[in-house]
Order: sequence, then C-alpha cells, then structure tokens
Amino acid sequence: MARRKYKGIDHLSPVDRVVVALMIAVPTVLVLWLVWVPAVGSVLLSFTDWDGIGPISSAKVIGLKNYHDVVSIYPPFWPAVQHNLIWLAVMFLVATPFGIFLAVLLDRELKGTRIYQTAIYLPVVLSLALVGFIWQLIYSRDQGLINQVTGSTIDWYGDQRYNLWAALVASSWRHVGYIMLLYLAGLKGVDPSLREAAKVDGANERTTFFKVVFPVMAPINIIVLVVTVIESLRAFDLVWVINKGRNGLELISTLVTSNIVGEASRIGFGSALATMMLLISSIFIVFYLRIVMREQR
Repeated sequence: MARRKYKGIDHLSPVDRVVVALMIAVPTVLVLWLVWVPAVGSVLLSFTDWDGIGPISSAKVIGLKNYHDVVSIYPPFWPAVQHNLIWLAVMFLVATPFGIFLAVLLDRELKGTRIYQTAIYLPVVLSLALVGFIWQLIYSRDQGLINQVTGSTIDWYGDQRYNLWAALVASSWRHVGYIMLLYLAGLKGVDPSLREAAKVDGANERTTFFKVVFPVMAPINIIVLVVTVIESLRAFDLVWVINKGRNGLELISTLVTSNIVGEASRIGFGSALATMMLLISSIFIVFYLRIVMREQR
C-alpha cells in the first residue's frame, strides 16, 4: 500500500486553517489571560501600597518596602516558612517513599492489584478541600473516629500542637496515591531485560531496584521532585478549610490569601508574598525544564 504524502499547512483548506488557528489561539489567549496576566500583575503590584479599595492608578510605588516588611516586621512569615519546610520534608521523606513502596508492591501483580490501585488512587481525584472535610470525621474532638476509639478528647484540628501534623497526614493520604501511580507507570515501562540481566549477575530484588530500575526512572524522579516541592509550597485548600491558616497552621499561601482577600485588604503586601512563592517555584521549574531539554537534545 502506497503511503500518503504528508501535506503541510500550506495545503490545508481554508476551513482547516481556521480550525488550526483557533486550536492555537484559544488556549494561548486563555493561558495568557488566566496565568501570565495575573502573575505579571502580582509582581508589579508587589512594588506598590495598593489596598484594593481605590483605582490602581492611585497606588503609590514604594519599591522593595513590602518585601522588607515581609521578612522583618511581619510576625506570621517565618513560622509560615518553617511550616512549609516541614510540609516539604514530610511529603518528600515520608509520603513519597511510601508511594514508591506501594508502587513496587503492586508492580508484582499481586492478587487483587486492581482493587488496591483503585482504593489507593481514589483520594487523588478528590480536592484537598474535600479531603479536609473527610478527615474532619476522623479528627473531630466530639465525634471523630480517633477520639471515639481511644477515648481521647484532643481537638486534632484546633490544637496548634497537633493540627499541622493532622493536616500532613490528611495531605499525605492524597499524595501517596499520586506518587504510586506515577512510579507504577514508570515501572511498567522499564525494559524487562534489565532486570533479567541483573538477576543473571546475582543481584537480589533490592539491589536490582536501587542499582538498575531506580536510575532508569530518572525522568519520573525529577517530575516527582518538582511536583512535591510545588505542591508543598502551594498547599492551601486543606489548611484553609481547617482554620484559614491560623493557630499554628500558617503557610505562605494562606498569608497571601489573608492579605489580599481578607479583612486587611493589602493587595501590594499580599502580592509581595505571592511573588516570593512564584520565585521559589520558578527555581524548581527551570531546573526541571533544563533537564527535560537536555534529554531531548
């Protein structure tokens, strides 16, 4: 059978050209309007004292004052940074390895694997806000499952000694399923001949995984690293549902919301916090893009 010769865009009909143009233009406009315009606007507003009440033209340019105030005289900032670092450490050192462990187990095609995969992945399709409400049934002081079983009266979501760790458990419940799915897909794509060669050389399963399989999955490892960092930085929904980021649950993302849409209504100050989050996230995004482009070359 003769192959059909590929025709470039110059050979498309007028209708096809319109369709292609719309397919390119519509997503581009949406990304510019919904992502880049707000991002650039936040950066510009971070250098002003705009309170969101009057017109933007009435905003006064104050340079780096907002950034100086954030790091020097804003009490919740450093506790929020500490909480974000703790969030990142737990996600990266606890939830992610546990997700990898589950992926390795399920990759062995155990009996009932499909059921286990569905049960573990189910929280991923839920929003973090809904996850917070679900775990409230477990953490509630009066009717929660934990207190009912143990006879305790701890307010897991209200007591600042426990609420951060309670939120981390709930977030990890969702994060583990996502990591499991990524690594499970990666394990399915590993060439079986690599494992057979390692087995012939006398390597056990543990050595085979860490010396052969895990290095081969380097692209997925980078994706998981970047996703975990960004998710930890922008953790918001779950914490906001619990207590709006107060009483020991301060995060940078909740401080941004509190200053922009809260009672304070300090748009410029909140934009400075958002810009700092954007810069930190951009470091890992650029790191990821460099690795991807290097592999493509």
